[in-house]
Amino acid sequence: MKKLIALVKDEERTLQERSFILLAVFALFALLVMFFAGIVTGESREDIFVLGVGFVVFLSIAIIAVKYNKINEVIPLISILIVFVIVPVTFFAGGGIYGGSPLWFVFSALFLSMIVEGKQKYLFLTLDLVVAGVSYVIAYLWPDTIKEHDLKAAYVDSFVSLLFVCFMLSLMVSFEIWIMKQEMIRSENKSRQIERLSRTQNRFFASMSHEIRTPINTIIGMNEMILRENASDEINEDAANIQAASKMLLHLINDILDMSKFESGQMVLNEQPYQTGNMLSEVVGMFWLRAREKNLEFRVEISPDLPSELLGDEVRIKQILINVINNAIKYTDKGYVKLQIQCDRIENQTANVIYSVTDTGIGIKKEGMPYLFTAFKRIDEDKNRYIEGTGLGLSIVKQFVDLMGGRITVNSIYTKGSTFMIEIPQKILRTESIGALKPERYRKDSRQNHYKESFMAPNANVLVVDDTKAGLLVVTKLLRDTKVQVTTASSGEEALRKTLETEFHVILMDHMMPKMDGIECMHAIRSQTGGLSRNAKMIALTANVGKEMELLYEKEGFDGYLMKPVNGNELESMVCSLLPKNLVVITGSREELEKESMSWIREHRSKARVAVTTESVADLPKSLLEKYEIDVIPHMVVTADGVFRDGIEIDTTGILAYMRDAEAFVETDSPNVEEHETFYSRQLDRANNIIHISISSKVAHSGCIAAMEAAANFDNVFVVDTGHLSSGQGLMAIEAARLVKEGNEPEAILHKLEKMRSHVHTSFIVESLEYLARAKQVSHKVAILTNAFMMHPVLSLKDGKMVVSQVFFGEREHAWEKYISLALHTAGKIDTGMLFITYVGMKTSELEHIKKIVETKMHFEEIYFQKASPAIAVNSGPGTFGLLFYTEYE
Repeated sequence: MKKLIALVKDEERTLQERSFILLAVFALFALLVMFFAGIVTGESREDIFVLGVGFVVFLSIAIIAVKYNKINEVIPLISILIVFVIVPVTFFAGGGIYGGSPLWFVFSALFLSMIVEGKQKYLFLTLDLVVAGVSYVIAYLWPDTIKEHDLKAAYVDSFVSLLFVCFMLSLMVSFEIWIMKQEMIRSENKSRQIERLSRTQNRFFASMSHEIRTPINTIIGMNEMILRENASDEINEDAANIQAASKMLLHLINDILDMSKFESGQMVLNEQPYQTGNMLSEVVGMFWLRAREKNLEFRVEISPDLPSELLGDEVRIKQILINVINNAIKYTDKGYVKLQIQCDRIENQTANVIYSVTDTGIGIKKEGMPYLFTAFKRIDEDKNRYIEGTGLGLSIVKQFVDLMGGRITVNSIYTKGSTFMIEIPQKILRTESIGALKPERYRKDSRQNHYKESFMAPNANVLVVDDTKAGLLVVTKLLRDTKVQVTTASSGEEALRKTLETEFHVILMDHMMPKMDGIECMHAIRSQTGGLSRNAKMIALTANVGKEMELLYEKEGFDGYLMKPVNGNELESMVCSLLPKNLVVITGSREELEKESMSWIREHRSKARVAVTTESVADLPKSLLEKYEIDVIPHMVVTADGVFRDGIEIDTTGILAYMRDAEAFVETDSPNVEEHETFYSRQLDRANNIIHISISSKVAHSGCIAAMEAAANFDNVFVVDTGHLSSGQGLMAIEAARLVKEGNEPEAILHKLEKMRSHVHTSFIVESLEYLARAKQVSHKVAILTNAFMMHPVLSLKDGKMVVSQVFFGEREHAWEKYISLALHTAGKIDTGMLFITYVGMKTSELEHIKKIVETKMHFEEIYFQKASPAIAVNSGPGTFGLLFYTEYE
């Protein structure tokens, strides 16, 4: 019994396994009771034999299952035994409905519900009901199949079964409740354990953050003093390298700490007003020298309409840019890295700031794209194993961007480079844009010394409290040029002694100190009897970053806080703002500092939000391509003399002249994947998103498949399979461009184009099928037959393929009129704004005649006569024209 209880309580086993053990014991006990009850009540030998065999078989299977951990494997076998053997045999041998058998159908259903999982549960429950139903039907139609009990035996059997099933049900439900309670207790214990571990981890990381930032604070602070001196270019360059390396080390520490916060669900944003110029200047300053060391050009382009002050988490935005730019430089050996920043101003004083980082590095393989933002995962690790990195950067970037309500997309061509595009919505605090600063007048060498104190206050008293000498030295030296009187204290107790002797206007207090920490010391000073600095402004110095720390310092009564390592400009700015105004002399203006911070900006080339592209086979006139700014990738025409780009190196007239020779070899071809990738990459220089309108994927030599395969490497390229060709495809390109001009987002445009697709009508009437036969689209016999009987086939697009939909006989002018009537007599209201008459090898007089026929049928605001591209002409031949239009779709 103890062993059985131990098996049931074994938490290493699943709930299903534990239920099976207990219920198997119950079921075996039930069979045993039924076996002896049958003997007592005089059941037939057959019934008793079946119960005895069932008990032995069930017991053997259960022992094997538990002993050899095969419970999951034997559950279906036991279910079959119960459903098809034990219960139905008991029903027929135990008196049918005049006994206890019906109750065992109920017990078997509950038993199956508790030990069988997944689809098997519903299968066996259904079979159990079916077997029960069939048993009842057989008993009703053929009562002789039931072994009847006498009245006494029937009552005894029914009562014993009722008692036993009730007892079993009670035990089973009690067991399930007990298990649920145990699981809840276990879950609560686990939660408490996880919470303890999380608190321990947070304390560890907080301590580690403080301990690591303290020496970095010293390095960066003292190095800033070197940069302020009028030293030689060599010293300045060395100091700049130290500064950049220290900040990168700090950035790496932040990544590790942030990953732990994300994993524990404690990451929150700290949105504050910030100067965009200062923030970008600091980011660029970290990488300028690194790029130069690798002989890379570092390009920076800032949109002139970027607001000068935004509300956002400046620290996290910098962290995002640092990670992405660092990766770009790390994986680029030649060429350039470009940071481009744009601003889409939207409603409610909000700006959608778009940061694009482009490089000419190694790019990303297609198979690596899904793992790009996975923590600790490095793409193409064998090739990049000698490049430093933790694999955390992009994972953290993605999580921060998501937390800010933005999005990040990647466009990459392996071996050619990548573009990371980050969009972050932020509130506009100052409508003045960076462009008004005209920063090009202030370009200087980034290594030159630009420091000038922002204020002077020789009569101001400042107390710095820190338990490390290095921390005290850094703050003291950074404030040296402001002429303030700086006093230092290495502990809370020493600070309290000094505040009894001197009135300090501002006190900078390190948070984490032994014995008495910064918060305790601050409260002690505020309540100090006889203290002279009870009303001093208090600034917390902390290595622990995050919104929770800001809230803590605000709650405790600090007037501000500075994050270690302390930045000289930020230190001066905060001290200046808290000192009494009568003690301060301002020596530098805010505007001058902003101008200087933006001295590295290059001339910005504005990028469109969305651009539309298509193929040369879309048959659009140059005027419309220019009006709607639609760029075209050419298809190819292949002849015995070479390969020619459609519409660029060969035109329709030339190809028709070439094809007069019946033996001339001509076929069309589409751009391959690599050519599409190059085309997309070039287009993304002018727009953030590309919508590519492609020819039907089901026509011969379609470029749609290659276009889609190439787009798989670009998060910002969307390929539309129009299901059309020629100007039918062109109509969809124009509609897409029109929707772009209305300000629609890519998703909305794609949705509307999908609706439009079935409303576009593409058809042609051809003079002869000879050219289609030469292109192997139809057989030569069919082409000869149509010519012999003066047949004029109409080719229409159906399910993306060109098929012969109609045939007209007789003179060509008569056939044209019939075709035009048929084409314009269509279901749905035709959009009369635009009609394309796309043709191959037709005279002006013939086109005028076609136009007159059209005008008698329907009025269109614009009718465009468009010569079909060579790639279309190859398959249709001279004398072909088509009416291409669309019906209203919204």
